[in-house]
This record gives sequence, structure tokens and C-alpha cells, in this order.
Amino acid sequence: MKKLLTSLCVASALATVASADFLRVEMGAGGWSQTPSGYIDRKDGDGALSLNGKYTSAEKESTEFYVWALLKHPVPLLPNLRLEYVSLSDEGPVTGSVGGFNLPQGGYAKIDTDQYDIIPYYNILDNTFWITLDLGLDLKYIDAQSDVTENIKNTSIYSGSDSTIVPLLYARGRVQLPITGLGAEADIKYITDGDSTVYDARAKVDYTFDITPVIQPGIEVGYRIEKIDVVDGDDKANLEYKGVYAGVMLRF
Repeated sequence: MKKLLTSLCVASALATVASADFLRVEMGAGGWSQTPSGYIDRKDGDGALSLNGKYTSAEKESTEFYVWALLKHPVPLLPNLRLEYVSLSDEGPVTGSVGGFNLPQGGYAKIDTDQYDIIPYYNILDNTFWITLDLGLDLKYIDAQSDVTENIKNTSIYSGSDSTIVPLLYARGRVQLPITGLGAEADIKYITDGDSTVYDARAKVDYTFDITPVIQPGIEVGYRIEKIDVVDGDDKANLEYKGVYAGVMLRF
């Protein structure tokens, strides 16, 4: 599935290149100092943990990698494209059973998640009076892998994985201060049905160095919070990742 998603990302980018010359290409990469929190409580033996019991985050901070690319073109009816990747990491105690293995003394689980976002969007405002507004749809592919050890023996007893695609509404606003390289922006991806809510929100400031007219490097610093609050009958997942991120950018 991961190879398929990567192929779709490349194909989307190539299709956009073939249709028009880009007016703008931006990309960035860096580290997100994230602190996870929350729990997973399941009775169906499903998910990356194949869990029938409860997992609780140990709230251990870690710095994880992220990368993004933004592609703009001049064709009005064709959406622009934004691609993102970020890794998430969490660990904590687990009780009940995982993968059919009972944990009478409890266990300890590590969950590593790769997230890929494919975001077709439209420019509602494109640096109009120094303001940019984008609206679109995010297809967030979540691929989680788990490893569980038994407390009494401290040996690995189960490894599993699970993946899903979550569609979210996407909005981004940006203000570029005139005659400076300083800008500020915020974006959010959001969906809810009343009982379950998923969102991924960021706010940042950045500075672009006007060194050459072709390639302009920059730096960015911001804060990001991602919330997954899902209720499905007796099964519940309430997880949150938040913290400061910083990275470098290139504008073409």
C-alpha cells in the first residue's frame, strides 16, 4: 500500500507538470518535537495492536521527521497540489490481550506511524493584498506499526500493522509582510461526525532569504497539534500529538 501511495503522489505531480508550467514550487523539511498523550480502548481485537484491552500513552517526547512540497500552476480549473509526510512515535503500557496473546502481567507497546497527505486545493486568494487563502481536500493515509513486549519476560510477543485513509477538509491562510521576507500562516485539516473528530492543525512563522531571484532558501518555526478522537461502539481511541517544529524551506 505504501508503494501504491508513493506512486500516486508521483503520478499526481507528473500529471500537473504535464498540464502546465508551474508558477511556484515550495518545499520544506525538518523536525517535530512531539509529545503524545491519550489511550486506545478496544474490544474487537483489531487495529495495529490487534487489541482487546487498553493501551495508554507514556507521554514520552520525541523528535520526528517531516517533509512537505507545494505546487502551484496557472490553470484555473485544475487544483494545485500539496504533498506531506510526517512520522509519529508513541509508547506505553498495555493490558488485556494483543494478537490473541493474553497479558496477565501487562505489557509495553511501541507504535510508530507514517502519515502521507495528498491535498488538492484551490487558491481563493493568492497573495492578494499580501494575503493567501487555500481551500481543498486532504486524503490522509495513516500506516501504523506496533511491537509489544510482555512485562514479565520483557521479550517481544507481538508485531502488527494497520492502515487507513481519512478524508479531511483543508484550509490554509497566510500573511506575507510587505518588503520583508517574513510571513505567518496557519492551516487545518478537519473532519467530524459529532461522535468522532480528527484534526491536524499548525501555525508558523517563516523567513525567506532573498539571495537569488530563482531559488530562495528560508527557515520556519511553528507549533503543531494532531488529534484523533474516534468512537465506534465500545471501541475508542483518543490520541493527541503536539509540540514545536522547525525546519528549512526552498522557494522556486
